Amino acid sequence: MSSVSDLRKGLIIKIESSIYEVTDYLHVNPGKGQVFVRTSLKDLETGATIKKNFKKGDNFEMLRLDEKRVQFLYKDGNNYYFMDLDNYQQYIIDKSRIEDALTFLKESMEVEFRIAEGRPLGLTLPNFVTLKVISTEPGIKGNTAQGGTKPATLETGTTIKVPLFIEEGDEVVIDTRTGKYSERK
Repeated sequence: MSSVSDLRKGLIIKIESSIYEVTDYLHVNPGKGQVFVRTSLKDLETGATIKKNFKKGDNFEMLRLDEKRVQFLYKDGNNYYFMDLDNYQQYIIDKSRIEDALTFLKESMEVEFRIAEGRPLGLTLPNFVTLKVISTEPGIKGNTAQGGTKPATLETGTTIKVPLFIEEGDEVVIDTRTGKYSERK
């Protein structure tokens, strides 16, 4: 068990069988009363954020967050299946826990998986991914002087803005941190 003095931003803790990440904390020393730490905690399984105050004597369990390189295999309804590239163990994660990564996730893609106590908590996409353009309007000659853009639908179903010279069938590199076009492959 850990004590209140161990709290810090980014720490992964377990309280009553739920796993949280400390997203913010503030050491409060009121004029009267006991010193406490005010925290914002993000539930790593549901994504919900809660506020919790810890006072001296409160205990919690610190957890180690492991990152594993996994490959996305397939989806079945709301379940997404991943395979550990080291030992071929498969993980199943619900769509709701990886919703923000789905815009650029495609089959056979390698991603970083966050795991605590053997439970998958989420994933991190590579900074850049290459995706195929499946539909876009044709570029009109002469419209490139101002560096115009047009919408393009990618193989994952996501629509982004691309330069006018991009055509259907082209592969484009996308920055997953911003969700924007980076270059043509």
